[in-house]
Amino acid sequence: MRPFFFDDKLNDMPIIKSAKKALRQSTKRRTRNIQQTKKIKNLLKEVKNLISLKKTKEAEKLLPQVYKYLDKAAKTGLIKKNTAARKKSRITKSIFKSRQ
Repeated sequence: MRPFFFDDKLNDMPIIKSAKKALRQSTKRRTRNIQQTKKIKNLLKEVKNLISLKKTKEAEKLLPQVYKYLDKAAKTGLIKKNTAARKKSRITKSIFKSRQ
């Protein structure tokens, strides 16, 4: 039987000062990354929904915002550059396709 101080939760916590700081940094970055990915996904869903409802004018108004978030995510390394380009291309293509 293991002593009480070998609890798994206690072993996950850092002891060294630099490790504590690294943990703080990684949790902040993780929450920021999650927020940004959610924002991008929600914007893309909103645009796709507007396209399906044949509201291309409203979808076009959201395009600059979508571009901004995708470019920023690619710049910070959240998604890759080509992924951002592909998403921008496909969403723009679908808007102009639905316009006709």
